[in-house]
Amino acid sequence: MGKPTGFLELHRVDETYLDVDHRVKNYKEFVLALSDADASKQGARCMDCGIPFCNNGCPVNNIIPDWNDLVYKGNWREAIDVLHSTNNFPEFTSRICPAPCEAACTLNIPGEPVGIKSIERAIIDKAGENGWVVPQPAAHKTGKKVAVVGSGPAGLAAAQQLARAGHAVTVFEKNDALGGLLRYGIPDFKLDKRLIDWRVAQLKAEGVSFKTGVMVTKAALPAGVTNDASKTITPEELNKQFDAVILAGGAEVPRDLPVPGRNLKGVHYALDFLIPQNKEVNATKMNGPKNPINVHGKHVVVIGGGDTGSDCVGTSNRHGAASVTQIELLPQPPEKENTEMTWPYWPLKLRTSSSHEEGVERDWSIGTKEFIGKNGKLEAIKAVRLEWKDGKMAEVKGSEFEIKADFVFLAMGFTQPVGSVLDAFGVSKDNRGNASADTEGDKAYYTNVPKVFAAGDVRRGQSLVVWAIREGRQAARAVDEFLMGSTSLPR
Repeated sequence: MGKPTGFLELHRVDETYLDVDHRVKNYKEFVLALSDADASKQGARCMDCGIPFCNNGCPVNNIIPDWNDLVYKGNWREAIDVLHSTNNFPEFTSRICPAPCEAACTLNIPGEPVGIKSIERAIIDKAGENGWVVPQPAAHKTGKKVAVVGSGPAGLAAAQQLARAGHAVTVFEKNDALGGLLRYGIPDFKLDKRLIDWRVAQLKAEGVSFKTGVMVTKAALPAGVTNDASKTITPEELNKQFDAVILAGGAEVPRDLPVPGRNLKGVHYALDFLIPQNKEVNATKMNGPKNPINVHGKHVVVIGGGDTGSDCVGTSNRHGAASVTQIELLPQPPEKENTEMTWPYWPLKLRTSSSHEEGVERDWSIGTKEFIGKNGKLEAIKAVRLEWKDGKMAEVKGSEFEIKADFVFLAMGFTQPVGSVLDAFGVSKDNRGNASADTEGDKAYYTNVPKVFAAGDVRRGQSLVVWAIREGRQAARAVDEFLMGSTSLPR
């Protein structure tokens, strides 16, 4: 603990943003990171608790008090080593993780947690600037080959860990570029795609091979699931060519809203809007076409109050939408949580993102009854107000109203991974349609199919990037032990 009285003397300092008028004119990141001095002060506030609740709140169990202290003392080079010991990709988590570690910080009880996420970003950005992130190829090769299906954070984390253990790893990705929803689901203004390219270059230097545009199985994909594949490979071929296979795809099947008028022109899944936009922004690298959905001067309604909905709001504002409205089925959460009741757990409270601050009309307890249009084209939404009691909802009589809408984006979450892929492998599914695999014990991350493992959203369902990294790391350990009889990879 570098400064025993730091938490008494110093207040939390948050990262700031470029002003709205400037940032909505482009798709560049706009967070103004902490200065070295402010990061040091935030590190000084850490209490180095006897029980580090922040460490337990973090899915990858980052050793947060240690690197807080190192940043406070200016030992940045040591800080990145500590950070990388638990987290393969802090450049991702420090930008898009909602920071359950901060919710669990003891200083969050009075409402001023240590700025853990901003310190993490300061560490990895400084490491990148100084060339401290270098390839770590294995000293010895095992002769074993592992296939990883999916190049999102779970697949990349598993691939990196296994390559460093000496295995020959090949990652298969159905889309035309690597990163999964990091690449295509998250707008560039939240995560610059150069960071994915930077990290993939490191993995390649460590011996990982990547094959893009390759779909595992020839089965048809559900509506709303993007597929750029021009080639296919069967599970039988993977099992024949590799000693182990990790399924690390996402929970890609979007939740639909089957109400009257669903087929009107203008009603889209959220990713039908976000993925083409990411491709357009990165067109120089990917030769991508223009986004076929342009909401400039149009009235936009986003259904769903989570991160994907927020991304639709931010992207619509950058298009120059005439208006953006976001509605949510659930009631409005409290503006501030009761920390005495919720700490150190993730609290239910109103969360306002940077995209919301750029302009949106938000409303809660709203049910969508019908999409209204003329000549096959959307014109409005018929909605109704809801009343919630004992966890059950009921429509408020006489509360029906209309919202003008030229475009609607369905951002209500994702239900499950692509079932046809799991079926092709013969993998058993749980009652939510996810790959069935435990995370503890001798058979952690094993599926019912010999040699086939599952990790990330394909196993746990829609979740956070940091959970995907955790599961990818742990699955890599399980695979290494399966192949070699023992493992030295961290869990």
